[in-house]
Amino acid sequence: MIDRAFWAGKKVLVTGHTGFKGSWMCEVLLAAGAEVTGMALAPDTSPSLFSLLRLEERMRSHLVDIRDGAAVRAVVDSAAPQIVLHLAAQALVRPGYADPVGTFATNVIGTAHVLDALRGQDQLRAAVIVTTDKVYHNNEWSYPYRESDALGGHDPYSASKACAELVAASYAKSFLLAQGVRLATARAGNVIGGGDWSTDRLIPDAVRAWSAGETLSVRRPGATRPWQHVLEPVAAYLALAKRLFEGGAAHDSYNFGPEPGAAATVRDVIEIARAAFGTGETSFGTVDAGPHEAGFLALETARARDSLGIRPRWSLEAGVTRTMDWYRGHRDGEDVRSLCAADIAAFDSVA
Repeated sequence: MIDRAFWAGKKVLVTGHTGFKGSWMCEVLLAAGAEVTGMALAPDTSPSLFSLLRLEERMRSHLVDIRDGAAVRAVVDSAAPQIVLHLAAQALVRPGYADPVGTFATNVIGTAHVLDALRGQDQLRAAVIVTTDKVYHNNEWSYPYRESDALGGHDPYSASKACAELVAASYAKSFLLAQGVRLATARAGNVIGGGDWSTDRLIPDAVRAWSAGETLSVRRPGATRPWQHVLEPVAAYLALAKRLFEGGAAHDSYNFGPEPGAAATVRDVIEIARAAFGTGETSFGTVDAGPHEAGFLALETARARDSLGIRPRWSLEAGVTRTMDWYRGHRDGEDVRSLCAADIAAFDSVA
């Protein structure tokens, strides 16, 4: 999954390191011997993977709001990174409806603050700006979206991430490429995996309900998404960053997800999850409830496959099963670092 010889000793800045995906990213980087600095808000869930992995004791961790430009610049200056992985975001659709201004401030202005702080960083060579599969103008058609398709975003979260794509492209062309920094944006599908306790996410909601003996209520069982285990995008971001650092990847945008035909419905995911978890009841809605969310979304991943050699390693069933096994292990008192290490080793073992 990761070229440990490359990452050993590299100075890496990870924004959003206290989040679910960011915590997995830091765990992988630390295992490879990288010198990791993190910048993010404090964890917003209890428990949190960041705390359970004791990452604060194992890396340089700065609790900073990326909407504070001066604070962002101070962290970047002190870290002097060679590679930046920008994951910090307000990352949920429904909270975006509840606080649209805050969502735009974090995802657009916050991204601009991070990018602006990279100006003049002489040691910096590569930056990966993580957005989302929801940046596309969704026509609700059956075709997977390519990186060249129009950006859009009906809801504030999706629109803010589309805006972040434009901000990243502007900074790359106006400033960063000229100083020798290669930058790309990464658009990943819906992520699952052990250690996510966010609200309003399918698997965490299922684990909470089933662990409490309650019935899980699912709003849109027919919604189709490009689901993938968290180690898939983590590995992809790191592979992309390495290629950018070495000059082997173009300044561009990259989709990361399962094969286009492997996009699956919410019902499919829940049925696999329940079988793996071993217990739990689910109530499936018959009509859409709540604010607008896209009904169908799939990604064309040919660019990542052809130019970076990145292919999915785990099927949907494998990814969901590993996720539910992780949660059952945590429930039964197993060590969280051991659970993560087992998933990483299993992922690495796939040819």
